[in-house]
Amino acid sequence: MDFDFLPKLPKSDLDDRSFEDLVEECILRIPRYCPEWTNHNPGDPGITLIELFAWLTDQMLMRFNQVPRRNYVAFLELLGIRLQPPAPAECELTFYLTQAQPEPIRIPYATEVATVRTETQEAIIFSTDEEFAIGNPQIKHFLTGLTEEERPNNLRQSATRERSSSNNQWWNLEETLLFEQSLPNNCFYLILQEDIENPITGNVIAVTFRGQVARSTGIDPDNPPLKWEAWNGRNWQSTILRKPEDDKTKGFSFSDLGEQGTNPLIDGADVILHLPQLLPSTDFGTEYRGHWIRCVYTYPRELQPSYSSSPSIFGIKVRAIGGAVNASECIRIENELLGVSDGKAGQLFQLQSQPILRRKLGECIEVKPINSPAETWEEVTDFGASGPDDLHYTIDAQTGMVQFGPLIREPAQLKQRTRERSQIQPGGTVVRRNSTEARNLSNLQPDYANGAPNESLERQYGKVPPPGAEIYMRVYRTGGGSRGNVQAEKLLVIKQAIPYVKSVINYQPATGGIDPESLDEAVIRVPQILRTRESAVTPEDFENVAKTATRAVARAHCLTNAMNTTPGRVTLLIVPKVETEMIDFRLGMDPEQYFVLNSMLETEILEYMQDRKPLGVQVKLQEPEYVGVSVTTEVIIEPKYNNPRVIEQIRTQLLIALYRFLNPLTGGIEGKGWDLGRPVSRSDIFALCQKIPGIRYLGMVELFELRKYVSGWFREPAPQEMINPGSLGLICSWANQENSRLISGHSIEFFD
Repeated sequence: MDFDFLPKLPKSDLDDRSFEDLVEECILRIPRYCPEWTNHNPGDPGITLIELFAWLTDQMLMRFNQVPRRNYVAFLELLGIRLQPPAPAECELTFYLTQAQPEPIRIPYATEVATVRTETQEAIIFSTDEEFAIGNPQIKHFLTGLTEEERPNNLRQSATRERSSSNNQWWNLEETLLFEQSLPNNCFYLILQEDIENPITGNVIAVTFRGQVARSTGIDPDNPPLKWEAWNGRNWQSTILRKPEDDKTKGFSFSDLGEQGTNPLIDGADVILHLPQLLPSTDFGTEYRGHWIRCVYTYPRELQPSYSSSPSIFGIKVRAIGGAVNASECIRIENELLGVSDGKAGQLFQLQSQPILRRKLGECIEVKPINSPAETWEEVTDFGASGPDDLHYTIDAQTGMVQFGPLIREPAQLKQRTRERSQIQPGGTVVRRNSTEARNLSNLQPDYANGAPNESLERQYGKVPPPGAEIYMRVYRTGGGSRGNVQAEKLLVIKQAIPYVKSVINYQPATGGIDPESLDEAVIRVPQILRTRESAVTPEDFENVAKTATRAVARAHCLTNAMNTTPGRVTLLIVPKVETEMIDFRLGMDPEQYFVLNSMLETEILEYMQDRKPLGVQVKLQEPEYVGVSVTTEVIIEPKYNNPRVIEQIRTQLLIALYRFLNPLTGGIEGKGWDLGRPVSRSDIFALCQKIPGIRYLGMVELFELRKYVSGWFREPAPQEMINPGSLGLICSWANQENSRLISGHSIEFFD
């Protein structure tokens, strides 16, 4: 029986050998079974016989693949297995204004931004996930402190002083020392006003400081010991100063501004800050409520000059010049007419665009009957629990096919037996709903009141749209896939004009784009579903359920070591999924860019596991402890490869091999990701590099360890024979282009 209302899964071959494969396999067996046969030319009669039998075998394999393949796919369909739709890539888009505006500028929901279209590549379109505003920030308080505090509670009791202007004349202050004692950990706080009608979350602001030109403070103006932070509700986020060049004050020294024809005592100098999208209003238990920003005088690094005296300012003001919002690779389509109902069961309608992304709230079908109000219908995964009056439909996300409820013929005896089995109680007894009498199941006889046992009955699963009703898809989104994982600074084109908005850019690459699930991937997923049934009990169950929650999870590790576990809490280490086909492995994969467990992914996993974990068990998600490895090696090449062009090709192959090998997703011996807690040794590098053609042997091989601390990544100065990441550690490697002081990449020298 062909169930039209089930989606058509692609068919797989149990034996995918072709005619050419069979011929080649037979020829390779000749030296073993018939060594005296030495003529393997196509004109040899023996080769003709091999080709004849290969053709016959190929025909048998073609027929052999039909029945088992269809049975297997039908079994998956009956289990309710559906190929999962693609996942859209996501990134943060930053919009910039032509100039600061007195009123908030709102960027509409689903604003489309695209890459530049070329002759060979179509534009890739992203849409904003929500509406947001570029506001008009106002300073509410200005405080200076002697110490850097994690949560600056009880500011009046601590070493903190208020420097706020009594009449809000922030641009005309008395000379104010920013760091009172000129010691590390001195800091100052800017508290911006909270205003629901004038939100500034995610805004890019320019904080203008007025100060004395070229005042000697003892620091290197291009490398001041400062860090800017904003309170995001959980901790101080230190990435709000995107690059050092955004500090035009040069660490409040106002150096070189006079030579540029600018007087900082009159015009001031800007510090460009990118506020986080999570920027709650906080009071820390004090009267100072608002959005908190601070600048901290950090401990100088090696050879970094410190402040000999505190810098001072004479005025301060702030304005918004842009704002950031999350966006997904998709196109939003509204009010698409699917067709007109003919009143028959099991109607099919085709959406114009596919594949269809996972539906959000409000993305549903609307049926408009003749002379009746419109009805909102509900999408279901299948019609198993749908009655004849339920407004249900299904959507095949990959093909865009919309299916309404089918009419199925069922034997009356099947209906009777199903009703009886639904009343089975433990012990083999049946309890009638209208009677307290319990009887043995074997004594029950079929109820023929509603027809003979073999009589066929028709049952409608889901309501049928009335004849003449117009069917609309209110909203849906199409797109997704790995093509959306675009590189940084590629989304530059705004598809519609927005007043006062001049440009847009993505400072970070888009990640998370995943292609539609293949049949092979579904086959791997089925045993996990049958084993766990979406219930988490064992550590393996928790890992499987976490990976089932979203396709954005590549690896999940449940901690079982007693030293790393707490009673009543399950800790999972999550590695996000990245489509590595779009990655330039000449630079590796920076863990802070590709393997961050963001709040959206964490929330999605926890919400999915909420009803699938034992009652009272708390699930905690965290990232593995990524440990960087930098390799320095000397390569001796074969004499015939001693050519500058060839050497560069070998260097590129070596770098790609090293970055892929020392990687959480593509690393390890099997290429399926570096094992959690597995150390890396010099012998691993020897074995990997000697597979590259042209390499005669390796000379020196040194491994340098990189660890992440609160202040950032730190590279161990001394090489090690083996780098052990620890039980929670995961090996990775990358080339750091933004921080030239941190040598995280691999160094290769060639000798002949």
